[in-house]
Amino acid sequence: MKHRVLILSTSAGSGHKSAAAALEKVFQRSPQVEELVNLDALERTNELYRAFYSDLYLRLVQEHPQLVGWWYQASDEPWKTDAFRLLFDRINADPLTRFIREFRPTITVCTHFMPAGIVAQLLAEDAIDTRLAIVTTDYDFHSMWLSPRFNRYFVALEETKVHLVALGLPEDRITVSGIPVDPAFETPINRDDVLAHYHLQPDLPVILVSAGAAGISPAREVVQQIMTMKTPSQVVVVCGRNEELRKELIELTKPQAKRFRLLGFTNDMPSLMKSATILIGKPGGLTSSEAMAAGLPMVIIAPIPGQEERNSDHLLEEGVALRCNQMTTLAYKVDRLLQNPERLARMRENTRNIGRPDAARVIVDTLLYEVNEPVVIEEPPSIRILPFRINLADLFDPPLADDDRFTIADALSDEPIDEVTGKEMRVLFDNLEIESTTDADFYINRDTLALLAERGASLHLIDVLQRALGNRDECDIRWRRQ
Repeated sequence: MKHRVLILSTSAGSGHKSAAAALEKVFQRSPQVEELVNLDALERTNELYRAFYSDLYLRLVQEHPQLVGWWYQASDEPWKTDAFRLLFDRINADPLTRFIREFRPTITVCTHFMPAGIVAQLLAEDAIDTRLAIVTTDYDFHSMWLSPRFNRYFVALEETKVHLVALGLPEDRITVSGIPVDPAFETPINRDDVLAHYHLQPDLPVILVSAGAAGISPAREVVQQIMTMKTPSQVVVVCGRNEELRKELIELTKPQAKRFRLLGFTNDMPSLMKSATILIGKPGGLTSSEAMAAGLPMVIIAPIPGQEERNSDHLLEEGVALRCNQMTTLAYKVDRLLQNPERLARMRENTRNIGRPDAARVIVDTLLYEVNEPVVIEEPPSIRILPFRINLADLFDPPLADDDRFTIADALSDEPIDEVTGKEMRVLFDNLEIESTTDADFYINRDTLALLAERGASLHLIDVLQRALGNRDECDIRWRRQ
């Protein structure tokens, strides 16, 4: 059977489009594909809607990342998808709906939940006859991706499959494929040739720094830290489409210019990743899956609250990454890793457990031979999954009392700021993120102070936190019980 294949992504972040591009390359190889269209779904919506979906997301990530994290957590309730959002999508994507009807795809692959929702609605109306495949592009699964109509889900991890089965999806319609990456990751390379092309020495570790496709990351701070490292190394920085960043880094690295290779946007990431020793970057779904496909351990920096935080959790759990929470310690942590070849070798070995360079091929091969009828979930199970949350106030021994005394200190210098009461500390425990029962640090910024003030923090506590911040926009504070 010849297929008309439609791949739908969005430009809300670069990962969805990268996954779509990887699938397109593999579909193009098959003689079973009669016609193929790879479409950014936002291109078939109105200008205001495109700005809402794409530009607003990037602005929030840059200016209000904690708000992104709050939304991600608050909206992650299975089968409670906002009907208004689906209606809003449908109204603003009328040109997309018309295109899908006219193209008449036999296979539709969505690498973002927005077009998947529209296709599912068209299926419900019997307006199209297509097999809907939903390809998730992060290691964790958010409830926005749930659809009551589909043919197959493709997910990154076995854990995600277990989660979806618990939510009522049929086990035989969920494939653990990995996140689709460029098929070039399946092709062996000659590392010596790659190193020679970039004028790199084979006997020194190669640190690869990714600023992302848009060049939005703390790359300047990363480079500044690398320049203070003690371990001899060479560095490739990929600045994406941010030419201003590349020019700035050229000036910054002049004292160590021989160590650095400063690149703009490149299609050579598969070779660079396979040749590098470690990758320093944000744990986006595609960046992380490309690194794992290349067998490349990661040093995680500045994860976006929400999906990147959850990606980070999975990578750390698999033993393929370490995380640097304070940029001031990056050089120290990378030095320690490079000076511990046994640990680095274990991390590289662990990438085999999570890396799927064949993910795109597995997805395409499965879909071309899929013959099952669509799954229709008429009455999704009533499930409410409560997030695991640690509240240290409940774990104190002896129990936390209102008149207990705590010292608040600057986490960087360990200099004490002031004392606060147990009652004031309870406000922090109730509202700020705690990662473990041994966590004694809090991240705060100006938005944190506003949030705490809204939730009843005392004027004294707000004053202490303001003094801790000083002229900075953000910092970490440490607490200890007296």
